[in-house]
Amino acid sequence: MENEIIKYLSRYIPVTKELEEAISKSGFIQCFDKGTLLVEEGKFTQKCFFILKGCVRNYYIKDGEEKTTEFYTEEQAIIASANGKNIPSTYYLECMEPTIAAVSDPEFEEDMYRKFPELESLSRVMAEKILTKQIETFAEFKMASPEERYLNFLTTRPDLIQRVPQHQIASYLGIKPESLSRIRKRIMK
Repeated sequence: MENEIIKYLSRYIPVTKELEEAISKSGFIQCFDKGTLLVEEGKFTQKCFFILKGCVRNYYIKDGEEKTTEFYTEEQAIIASANGKNIPSTYYLECMEPTIAAVSDPEFEEDMYRKFPELESLSRVMAEKILTKQIETFAEFKMASPEERYLNFLTTRPDLIQRVPQHQIASYLGIKPESLSRIRKRIMK
C-alpha cells in the first residue's frame, strides 16, 4: 500500500527516492478489521488517518443514539479534533469495512516535515481543501430539505449506498430511517 500513498503524493509533489524510502521504512501504513474503533469517546488520541482503502464512519452518541457526521473513504484525511491538545475525544471513528490507512501523529509529522519540507506545504494545501469542502458541505446541509440532502448524497457519494447501512445514511442526513424510506419511495416513482 506504500505505492498508493506514493501515487497520491506524486500528483502534487515530486517524490524523491529519499521520500519513498522514508515512507517505506516508516511503518505508518496500517490495516484495520471491519468494526475496529480507531478513536473512542473519552479516550486520548493524537492520531490522524489518511484512508488508502476502506471506509471509516465518524459518529457521536447523544442521548443514547448514534449520530453519524461523516464517512471517510479512499484518499480522504481524518484529522483528530484533539490534534495538538491533550483532551479526550468526543466522538468515535469506526471502520465500516476492512481499512488500510496511513496513520500519523504530530511527532511523526514534525519529523517528516523537517526532513521533507515539501510535505508540510502539501499538508497545508490539503488542510485548506478539507476546510473549504467542510464549509461547503455544512452550508449545503443547512439550506437543503431532507429530500435535497438525499439527492445530493446520491450525486456526491453514490459509492456509500452499497458500503454502509441505510440507518447510518439516515443519521448522516439528519433524518430517521423511516423518513429515508419514504424519501426513497418518492424518488423511485
